[in-house]
Amino acid sequence: MIDPLADLSILIRQAVTAAFGTVPESVDLVPRRSEHADYQLDAALALARTLRRSPREVATAIVAHLPPGPIIEAAAVSGPGFINLTCRAQYLATQLGRMVSEQRLGIDRAAVPQTVVVDYSSPNLAKEMHVGHLRSTIIGDCLVRTLEFLGHSVIRQNHIGDWGTPFGMLLEQMLEEGSPHGGGSVRELSTFYRAARAHFDSDPGFAERARARVVLLQRGDAQTLVLWQRLLELTTAYIATLYRRLHVRLTEQDIAGESRYNPFLESVVTELEDKHLAQTSDGAICVFPPGFSGRDGKPLPLIVRKQDGGFGYAATDLAAIKYRIEKLGARRILYVVGIPQSQHFAMVFETARLAGWASADVRLEHVAFGSVLGQDGKVLKTRAGEAISLLALIDEAVMRATGILDQASPELAATDRARIAEMVGIGAVKYADLGTDRSRDYVFQWDRMLAFDGNTAPYLMYAHARICSMLRKAGAPAPEMVRGGDAIRIEAPAERALALELLGFPATVTALGESLQPHRLCQQLFQTATAFTRFYDTCPVLAAEPAVRASRLALSALTARILACGLDLLGIGAPELM
Repeated sequence: MIDPLADLSILIRQAVTAAFGTVPESVDLVPRRSEHADYQLDAALALARTLRRSPREVATAIVAHLPPGPIIEAAAVSGPGFINLTCRAQYLATQLGRMVSEQRLGIDRAAVPQTVVVDYSSPNLAKEMHVGHLRSTIIGDCLVRTLEFLGHSVIRQNHIGDWGTPFGMLLEQMLEEGSPHGGGSVRELSTFYRAARAHFDSDPGFAERARARVVLLQRGDAQTLVLWQRLLELTTAYIATLYRRLHVRLTEQDIAGESRYNPFLESVVTELEDKHLAQTSDGAICVFPPGFSGRDGKPLPLIVRKQDGGFGYAATDLAAIKYRIEKLGARRILYVVGIPQSQHFAMVFETARLAGWASADVRLEHVAFGSVLGQDGKVLKTRAGEAISLLALIDEAVMRATGILDQASPELAATDRARIAEMVGIGAVKYADLGTDRSRDYVFQWDRMLAFDGNTAPYLMYAHARICSMLRKAGAPAPEMVRGGDAIRIEAPAERALALELLGFPATVTALGESLQPHRLCQQLFQTATAFTRFYDTCPVLAAEPAVRASRLALSALTARILACGLDLLGIGAPELM
């Protein structure tokens, strides 16, 4: 893989070993990008504590063993013990040339590919998808795209909610009062579901019948299954339309709802009992994984079978883990689910390990995320206090983007404007979400996410389109066809700054496969686009003399390729016109 930080880390480790004879494993010897030099190393501060010397003394000793060479042009001590590193221009140019010539932009495939199951999106049967499903869907899609790009075998799993008490309520309401008027849309069914919910909360008799309906469903009652199958077909068609609009890779074949694991629930509970992990508590069968307690300090139960004989979410999730490991061959399972479910998954993961289903070499990871908030700092909802329909959100994003493009680019053909508006509107919503540390909440703001400046999708899209326009004026082919990496020259400060950002892309993508933090890729792309803007403003391209012109065209085309590749990993398009 093309990675200057890795090359520098090797030289630094050798220098530390030569200076002190040992390198503590706890000390991070990877330098970082810096405003004061190409890269900066702060490891001397940590080493000083271990070696009981002053940070400047340690840094000076390291620099003494980092003489100029093919990679490093200069190393100097700065401040209390930082080490500023400047790379040779020829080294940077050579690495960029490799990126230009490689289809994968210097990113290696995984040395040991794994089968990775990604559980994401997870809408509910017979209910509209709303803004609450946005984060799971697009974060999961980004991780799927990235892991596939890195060479892993990815199995997408859309664990839709199609089982349990909510459907007992809905099915019982349908049987007692007849199907909703029209009966042909998920929106109508959502309204009908709210009526069933109100009925459930206000009528104890209906609540009891609804719970009994769940048990009938789980036991395969024919009449109940016919109605349930109808709901499933309507929901499947509805979510397929939304996924196409969002350009996510989920298909009907990826649906693996709660119902898939119903045949395995009884055996899961039996096995937990046989292994003395499950016990009866207040009429329910529970597992008490060690280390979990309630506010009262008592052990916290994971309920696998309820008092009425029905199975809870825990049983389904345990059956899914067992199935995914034993049948799908998963060595890594990602659950892209909101932060409120953190304790649930921690208990489920621990139970799966205690049961021996998930061995130590199987990675079970909860990819947790925060909420989308409105301007009032509360979970984003309509003025009536209801969850915002995801389809309505998409339509409004495209409508707003259309208005912006109508004013900014009236010269575009109507068909082009419509196509680009779809890309910009949906891309803006996705990027605003992915660009935020997923563990944090964020405030949904139309003006900010659709802005053509700042860390937004439109800004990155415009940078890509600007490069494509420049290449067309130069009579050059599309960015992915521009070669000439051997002619790249790094001379002007803006060229060097752009080069350093471009060279950071392979390591950022590779790291995303481990960190599962899309916002770091967004930040890398933003820094790249910003560096290109400065380069474009200060370094003439088309008017430069031939050798410089060829070098700067190659740099520009490489920037466009990286922006397009990075946006694609985020699930966002990169238009060539804007």
